[in-house]
Amino acid sequence: MSNPMPPQPVAEHAISSSKAFEDIRRSGTPAVIRGLASHWPSVQAAVDSDQAFADHVTQNASPQPINAIVASHDKQGRFFYDEDLTKFNFVSGRGAFTDFVNDLMRLRDDPRPPSVAVQSTPVDSIIAGFSQQNRLDILAHVEPRIWLGNAIRVAPHYDVKENVAVCVAGQRRFTLFPPEQTPNLYPGPFEKTPAGTPVSMVDQQSPDLDKYPRYSKAWPHALQTTLEPGDAIYIPYCWWHGVESLSPVSCLINYWWNDANPALAGPYDALLHALAAFRHLPPEQRRVWQMMLNHYVFEENGDPAAHLPDHAKGILGPASPELIAQMRQMLRGIIK
Repeated sequence: MSNPMPPQPVAEHAISSSKAFEDIRRSGTPAVIRGLASHWPSVQAAVDSDQAFADHVTQNASPQPINAIVASHDKQGRFFYDEDLTKFNFVSGRGAFTDFVNDLMRLRDDPRPPSVAVQSTPVDSIIAGFSQQNRLDILAHVEPRIWLGNAIRVAPHYDVKENVAVCVAGQRRFTLFPPEQTPNLYPGPFEKTPAGTPVSMVDQQSPDLDKYPRYSKAWPHALQTTLEPGDAIYIPYCWWHGVESLSPVSCLINYWWNDANPALAGPYDALLHALAAFRHLPPEQRRVWQMMLNHYVFEENGDPAAHLPDHAKGILGPASPELIAQMRQMLRGIIK
């Protein structure tokens, strides 16, 4: 795309209570909360200097090894696939968290640094007491995870969870797309993915519209924001988001959660099963099962059991532990 229009900004909100946060969640759209964590000791250290931040996060660091990934400078910070999609363009390694932070500090002065990152690691497992010293009251029940590295790019992807991400050090730019833009973002493989779920194959910095022409339809729906230390963003369930770290020392703490009944089968697992069950049927049979799903699962015609007495609704009845157990028993009998 030559000279594309800039994305619309993500709406900004203030949060003064848990109810205000629930109002944001109910809107179903991304939201930026400026200064939500500006009082955190880790944020205040980062605002002071990179060195103060490094000292802060290593003073209670665990000696246990952590996982880190590294890509050469020529990858331009993009953690992705190699040219033929047979492997990733980065390598993984393990080492002490303090050593990683020290290496990160040394790379600030390298004119051609490799891209390095620690990603999605439970922060309390590597920094003792972090979540108590840097507490997010609106999500006190959710385990925080740390993302730390230099200037890197994470391809747009979606999480089957809600997400609040807090910028602690450096700057982070988020570009978001609503779930309905999935066809226009050209998702990659299910089996091998650097983000858990499929990532967009389109390079946001230089999209190839000859190869990915529908991306031009996704871009007008993009939202974008840049977070400073202490700012946070709410990312709703299954919204696509690409993340760019814009600083040589960049840290994010995120909170993933899902309010779904843990006894229920996972929707992502069901999607994979649906691919195996329906995708390779003849077109006329797929149309039949599309109708069945729309009727029974997505209730396009209303409650599919409304015409049945309560005692006869069975697995079409209201959700309950007994109902889920019954459905699981049926599945065990079906799946050989």
